[in-house]
Amino acid sequence: MSLGLWLPGQVLRGLLLCLCVGRWAEAGKVLVVPMEGSHWLSMREAVRELHARGHQAVVLSPEVNMHIKAEDFFTMKTYAIPYTQDEFDYIVTGKTHLLFERIHFLTLFLETMASLKNVSLVFQRSCEQLFYTKDLIRHLNASSFDVVLTDPVYPCGAVLAKYLSIPAVFFLRSIPCDLDIEGTACPNPFSYVPRLLTMNSDHMTFFQRVKNVLYPLTLKYICQVSFTPYARIASDLLHREVSLVDIFGSASIWLFRGDFVMDYPRPIMPNMVFIGGINCANRKPLSRVCIDFSLNLGGVCAAAAGGRRRSGPSGPRSPAPRRSMGRSAAEQAAAPVAGLGQRKSPPGGSGMAACRT
Repeated sequence: MSLGLWLPGQVLRGLLLCLCVGRWAEAGKVLVVPMEGSHWLSMREAVRELHARGHQAVVLSPEVNMHIKAEDFFTMKTYAIPYTQDEFDYIVTGKTHLLFERIHFLTLFLETMASLKNVSLVFQRSCEQLFYTKDLIRHLNASSFDVVLTDPVYPCGAVLAKYLSIPAVFFLRSIPCDLDIEGTACPNPFSYVPRLLTMNSDHMTFFQRVKNVLYPLTLKYICQVSFTPYARIASDLLHREVSLVDIFGSASIWLFRGDFVMDYPRPIMPNMVFIGGINCANRKPLSRVCIDFSLNLGGVCAAAAGGRRRSGPSGPRSPAPRRSMGRSAAEQAAAPVAGLGQRKSPPGGSGMAACRT
């Protein structure tokens, strides 16, 4: 079985935004601001495919990180942060063992919150250090990037796109506290859209709906710690009051690594594209072992790992066709971005006008 990642070609067009039509389709410049950890491992394959199609990708990362390393299919730009590699690794991953220990819930909660504060502070200072590196910011501003590809779980990329007035594409699974819903101005009815950690379905009793309303309130503290500092950073840069909703609302396209096979149905907006399966391994067809029996038993065909088995004189039958994960998502991704590249952002604009039709 192959473990190679299969990346739908048409989904990649959604990442190009203003490069999809006309003369810009020849080659584009993409500034990538990834989130650390497994978030980057998913985004890396998209960047690889962008390079294969002739586009220039520049990945922006702090010098000290876990997985974001230089590779031959993108140019890497780094900046210094006030942490050593050992300090970074300890703060980010040093408390993961708590998830596997049997301790009191209150102790686990307090330890987790303390660890969350430390991790959030690391990424916050990393973002601040990026904007303090004036030479790098001037270089990025002069490079005339066509689009910023970023994971909004780390809002620094969204702040940078807003500061440089470049259209942004968000590549994500979700954002806590329904910030993705607020950023897209999408309806979010509590009556049938289950909230995170509630274990509710989309058919709820009255008390389950009450629970659905109350549970998100407990996450507000987490978002206050993790995301609020980026609103302050954006306000200082733009010299005006900027909220988190303003930051996330500046995205031109939202590429969600999910679909309604795994998630409950909910309202969506035209610039929300679901690409579930984009980072799933593509399996080769299963091999079949066919054994011919005598004594008038006909043929028996057994497909390894769950294929159909057919006995009788009619002979072997092929395994049932399997759905190719991500292909339907690729077809859906092409539609909303087909006409997005026909005009660029006006000077000083946020880039939204260039990509909304």
